[in-house]
Amino acid sequence: MDEVCEGKDFSFPSQELKILQLWDEIKAFETQLEKTKDFPEYIFYDGPPFATGLPHYGHILAGTIKDIVTRYQSMTGHHVTRRFGWDCHGLPVEHEIDLKLGIKSREDVLKMGIDKYNEECRSIVSRYVEEWEKTVVRVGRWIDFRNDYKTMDLKFMESVWWVFGQLYQKGLVYRGFKVMPYSTGCKTALSNFEANSNYKEVPDPEIMVSFPLVDDEEGASLVAWTTTPWTLPSNLALCVNKNFVYVKVRNKFNGKVYVVAESRLSELPVEKAKKGFPNGAVNNSENTNPKTKSSGGKGKDLPTYEVLEKFSGDSLVGKKYIPLFDYFKDFSEVAFRVVADDYVTADSGTGIVHSAPAFGEDDYRICLENHIISKGENLVVAVDDDGCFTERITDFRGHYVKDADKDIIQAVKEKGRLVKSGSFTHSYPFCWRSDTPLIYRAVPSWFVAVEKIKDQLLENNKLTYWVPDFVKEKRFHNWLENARDWAVSRSRFWGTPLPIWISEDGEEIVVIDSIDKLEKLSGFKVTDLHRHKIDHITIPSTRGSEYGVLRRVEDVFDCWFESGSMPYAYIHYPFENVELFENNFPGHFVAEGLDQTRGWFYTLMVLATALFGKPAFRNLICNGLVLAEDGKKMSKRLKNYPPPGEVIDDYGADALRLYIINSPVVRAEPLRFKKDGVYGVVKDVFLPWYNAYRFLVQNAKRLEVEGLAPFAPIDQNNLQNSSNVLDQWINSATQSLVHFVREEMGAYRLYTVVPELLKFLDNLTNIYVRFNRKRLKGRTDEADCRVALSTLYHVLLTSCKAMAPFTPFFTENLYQNMRKVCNESEESIHYCSFPEVEGEGGERIEKSVSWMMTIIDLARNIRERHNKPLKTPLREMVVVHPDADFLDDIAGKLKEYVLEELNIKSLVPCNDTLKYASLRAEPDFSLLGKRLGKSMGPVAKEVKAMTTEDILAFEKAGEITVANFSLKLSDIKISRGFKRPDNISEQDMDAAGDGDVLVVLDLRQDESLFEAGVAREVVNRIQKLRKKAGLEPTDIVEVFFESLDKDKSIAQQILKSREANIRDALGSPLLPSTLMPPDAVILSEEKFYGISNLSFTIRLARPSLVFVRDTIISLYAGNSKFAQGLQTYLLMRDHWNLKSEFQLGNGKITVNCIENQPPVDVVLREHVYLSVGDYFLGTKAS
Repeated sequence: MDEVCEGKDFSFPSQELKILQLWDEIKAFETQLEKTKDFPEYIFYDGPPFATGLPHYGHILAGTIKDIVTRYQSMTGHHVTRRFGWDCHGLPVEHEIDLKLGIKSREDVLKMGIDKYNEECRSIVSRYVEEWEKTVVRVGRWIDFRNDYKTMDLKFMESVWWVFGQLYQKGLVYRGFKVMPYSTGCKTALSNFEANSNYKEVPDPEIMVSFPLVDDEEGASLVAWTTTPWTLPSNLALCVNKNFVYVKVRNKFNGKVYVVAESRLSELPVEKAKKGFPNGAVNNSENTNPKTKSSGGKGKDLPTYEVLEKFSGDSLVGKKYIPLFDYFKDFSEVAFRVVADDYVTADSGTGIVHSAPAFGEDDYRICLENHIISKGENLVVAVDDDGCFTERITDFRGHYVKDADKDIIQAVKEKGRLVKSGSFTHSYPFCWRSDTPLIYRAVPSWFVAVEKIKDQLLENNKLTYWVPDFVKEKRFHNWLENARDWAVSRSRFWGTPLPIWISEDGEEIVVIDSIDKLEKLSGFKVTDLHRHKIDHITIPSTRGSEYGVLRRVEDVFDCWFESGSMPYAYIHYPFENVELFENNFPGHFVAEGLDQTRGWFYTLMVLATALFGKPAFRNLICNGLVLAEDGKKMSKRLKNYPPPGEVIDDYGADALRLYIINSPVVRAEPLRFKKDGVYGVVKDVFLPWYNAYRFLVQNAKRLEVEGLAPFAPIDQNNLQNSSNVLDQWINSATQSLVHFVREEMGAYRLYTVVPELLKFLDNLTNIYVRFNRKRLKGRTDEADCRVALSTLYHVLLTSCKAMAPFTPFFTENLYQNMRKVCNESEESIHYCSFPEVEGEGGERIEKSVSWMMTIIDLARNIRERHNKPLKTPLREMVVVHPDADFLDDIAGKLKEYVLEELNIKSLVPCNDTLKYASLRAEPDFSLLGKRLGKSMGPVAKEVKAMTTEDILAFEKAGEITVANFSLKLSDIKISRGFKRPDNISEQDMDAAGDGDVLVVLDLRQDESLFEAGVAREVVNRIQKLRKKAGLEPTDIVEVFFESLDKDKSIAQQILKSREANIRDALGSPLLPSTLMPPDAVILSEEKFYGISNLSFTIRLARPSLVFVRDTIISLYAGNSKFAQGLQTYLLMRDHWNLKSEFQLGNGKITVNCIENQPPVDVVLREHVYLSVGDYFLGTKAS
């Protein structure tokens, strides 16, 4: 393996760019597809975005989810075709061209020519394809851009025609009306997107109008409120809420009787008593000022209205009323009656809404449901395309509707039906093209009869699996339950044309479901299905030439119909790929945002159900919205979010990927995007992960530096037999991670994986690597070192494979280096199979190590409370727990780790939980209070009086009877307090517990532990000095100690008695400064004062040769000049090369290259030592 840099010098973004280059060179994605081509198919549907805008965090989020799932499926033995798709038709494209060409109306397009307009649209469809590809590739998503699909492709459009043809054959297509936002300036219906893009604050009239009830004894009138007086001539019904309370009231001053919702009574106009009319007198004059302001009867004025009767809204349903105008008297048998619906609210108006079905979505719906109008083409729309009244509205024909408001209000007033009038300013939609006010107007449309298949839609929804499931069970279910017939046609130009040809008399309809069929029926060759290429094509009537020809209807498809057809159209089904489709439908997986419950998810479900009686997909992940940090929508104008490219350049794509999938947004909740959160992923996930990997590489390289055989990982199966408890534990923990990731990915719960990875990395770095440093650094023996390094190697390799779908760059980076010591490994980690769970898990050892870490944390807490730092040795620690297996582990194979980590001399296990603990019982008042009522007091008293024996018996039995009440474990809180032995103070002994395990520390001073504490302090200063000098762990240096105290014997005694411990910690002996050669190269030195009352200097130096002068002179028969020449020669040699030569010669080298000197054999440790440390240990041993 190649050497690697420090974590602070490792640039994640730069390394990702190198990985992208590698993937390009080896054609990684293409190779993966080729390697898996014979595997079972995993069908993934990618919803097509528009390429007329740039990708944002929402796209990156959905793309990351899709990439993780499809990478995982590829690694688990599937062939996953991933083709990018583009939504090419519809409003966003037309909008761009309208702005570019200054097009204001439909007529402008027709003057320009549909052919030129559509070609302009086609020219910008791929405007941002390069930017999309750059972003998608940079975030690590593998998807095919070369073999992409476009909704404007001939084959795609032909399949869309086939879908529509199937629906028509099944009787699910009809022509009717849909109420939509309508621009009178452009003479076209607009989508909701367009309607919401240009709001202005404008004044509008608001009036109350009376509608006399037929055959009412008091001559009462229903009072309706409206802000669109121009719709009153088309009134066909009045709508109430059957759950509201309504009142019939009489005006005391004019005698008029009105019906309104009780909660809205205050909105009726209030009048003052006039002279000549005593209290309660009736003024029958018709000249009442309808503009009187409402005051709700408050103030000094007498109440204007007396309540005659109260009744439910339900009782009004079916009552007939006298219409305001006679323009629709031909509807009298079915219209002009009261209906009910929950859309009537109590927050405005009178609780009675006037309904004109041609000019309101709810109006149309309730009139349809109450059989006032019927589905189909017979709806009377009394306003023409220009927004003017038609001939039917005789008094106002030719008037523009918004201009007619004043005249209509005046006519209502003259009829004596105006109860109140005024105006209010509100936000109103205007056409973004013509800047004229929009109206809601019924427009002719072709519908898919969704309501016919509603029950099947609801059943098919049950067959799908959603994450999170509440979106399926609530939001999507409710949307399906209230599904309305779908208007699939649009009066536009750039889209897939409806394949409907109709005769001039409307009697003959042909729906074309293939290009072949159109060519055969028309005799024309067809190479493009857009309007300007087929609108001229006619089909002869089958009834004979006298009936003329059939011409195509002008409409195009709603682009949602195209995207809903994607599962069939992107593979040109049924014209191609029949077997591929039919063997793998429904598709396995889709993922998009929460807004698609009413968009793509819905259209997929509708079309699949209508065509095949099945859902379109099996599994679905629904994500929430990515918001700016302040919780507002991300806005380019406000610049309230960092650009995605900036975040990736700073922290890398992997960090961004992990940040967004480890957030509420993958559970369909909103995410407030914080750039600092991405940095947090680098700091908390990638740097610890990288440091564990770097530690492996450094210590593997150290073997070579020390002249040992290069590192080659031991076979993983052999490692399972390691006797080291932490090897067993980390192997088990790795298997648990693999099992967890497999389980969660199988359930499509991506958001649970990152927390588990964090826990695993924390365990790997802070337990395995930290507690195993001696083994990994070779301080035990070479064989044990290789076992530890091999274990770490396989753990890192396995965890990289498990995380490869989530962090494709970083795992590839580590894999590319680690594979160099592994034979026959795959060229990319993404070609590898996902790890299998092997062998039985070590549940006991995982639990014991987890408890061990709890014990260490508890002990640290006790130390902190008593200001006893870890460098202060303590005498004893008692671990109290009832589990015998755990106590065996903690007092056996885990003991050395606990003692070393906590700097404690001995550990005592104790399974007598009462020896150091007192038990106390308290009733759970929040649970029992309501249940016991007045009996709570006596019960609480008895519970608090429970003895230790009572509590233990209760815990064992699981229930107890107190004051005739049966209480369960959940009803009583048992707390365990520390019971200190007699005559021991809190300063001498203290404890900490977590309700499960109790740790007791003996805090008393012990002089015998002083030396160990000093040794620990000295080692700590040396390690810090190494770091300060910028030394790598593999850099070998000599460490020299010089006491600065007057009495140097104390330091010498301590260092002598703790020599083995210090050497063990440093990996080399601590040398007295008197042994430092005069020519030693000092790398760093520092003086320390008052460390455990000692002062000293530490010097770090390069290893120096030490010569045994007498034995060297004897090599040359006493010739001291030759001896000096040999020493000079050896000092000139590179230290590491010289060391390697001695190792190759089994401790002996022949020197025959010194001019004018005889050759000699130089023996290590007889003539020369390679370091002062070697000399010190060698002479000491002898």
